[in-house]
Amino acid sequence: MMLKYCKRTIVAAAFSSLLLLSFQSFGQESEATPKPRLEEDVRVVTIPISIFTEKELDKKQAEEFVEAGEITVEEDGEEQQILSIRSVSNQPIALAVLIQEDLTMNINNQLKDLGEFIRRLPEGSRVMVAYLRSGTIQIRQKFTKDLEEAADSLRIVAGSPAVAPRNPYDGVKEAIERFEGVPTGRRAILLISDGLDLSNGVNSSSPTLSQALDTAILRAQRNGVAIYGFYASATYTSGGNSRLIGNAQSSLLRIARETGGKAFFQGSLTPVSFEPFFRDLDRALNRQFALSYLSTHMKKGYHKVEVLSSNPVVKIEHPKGYYYRRRR
Repeated sequence: MMLKYCKRTIVAAAFSSLLLLSFQSFGQESEATPKPRLEEDVRVVTIPISIFTEKELDKKQAEEFVEAGEITVEEDGEEQQILSIRSVSNQPIALAVLIQEDLTMNINNQLKDLGEFIRRLPEGSRVMVAYLRSGTIQIRQKFTKDLEEAADSLRIVAGSPAVAPRNPYDGVKEAIERFEGVPTGRRAILLISDGLDLSNGVNSSSPTLSQALDTAILRAQRNGVAIYGFYASATYTSGGNSRLIGNAQSSLLRIARETGGKAFFQGSLTPVSFEPFFRDLDRALNRQFALSYLSTHMKKGYHKVEVLSSNPVVKIEHPKGYYYRRRR
C-alpha cells in the first residue's frame, strides 16, 4: 500500500481498495512533511490501527473508497500531534497461532483453511504454531519464515477434557514471551479457543473478573501484539451453557478489542467453516496502518489511547492503551 501526501488529504491504495484520509496535524503541507523538532518532554509513539466503515463491517465486504475524514489521537484524554500514518499491509508479520487442545473434534476440519491462511501471509513473515494444554503450551513450530513448514506443523487436537487448560490466557502470556526474539514490526496472535477462564471457578469466569485475562491484555499491549480470536467450543462450552458461552465469547471480545485485534463468532458452536473468518481477517490485516504521534506524557506506566475520525460511519480499531517504560 502506498501513501501520497496531497495538502490535507492522504490517498492510500491497497489492492482494490482506496482509502482517503485527512489529518488536522498536516495542515497545508504537501508531498514531503518535515520531521518536527523533538523536545525532552515529548516522545514518539507508534501504534497499529485498522480503518473500516460500519457498512463494510456489516456486509463483510471491502469498499473501493473510504472517506476516513479527519483523524485525531487522544492519549490520557489529551489530543496529541500526529506525525505520520503509513500502510503496513504488505509488510511481513510475526504471527503466533495458538490452538486450544480440548476444542471439539470438528475443529480438525478447519486445519486445511488455517494452513492456506498461513501460506498466503506476506513474504518474510514469521509464524509460530502452538497448542494450549493443561499447564503449558506445546510448541509445534518455533517462529520461522518457512510458511510451508509452519502450515505443515498443524495437527489435529486431542479434544479431551484431560488436556484442557484452566484458561487460554496463561498460554497467551507464554506465547508473547516468544516474540522477544522477533524483529520489531507487525505482531499478532491468532487465538483459536473458546476463551473461557475457569481458574477460579464458574462465578469468576466473567471477563471483568479474570486476572489471567487482565494480565494477558497488559502483556500484549506492552509488547505491541494484536490478538485475533476465533471462537470454537471446548470442554465446558460445548454443552450449550449460555452463561459459560457468554463469558467465554465476551472474554475473547475484550482481549481482541483492547489489543487492536478482532474477535470472530458464529453463534455458540464451532463454525462449520472458518473460511468467512479468514476472509475478514485478511481484510483486517490489509487495512492496517502504523500511526506515529508525539506523546506529551513522560510518566512511566499505562497510558490510555483513543483514535477518532470526524466521519461518524468510520470505525478505527486500535490498542486501547500501552505501557511506557522510561529508558535511563
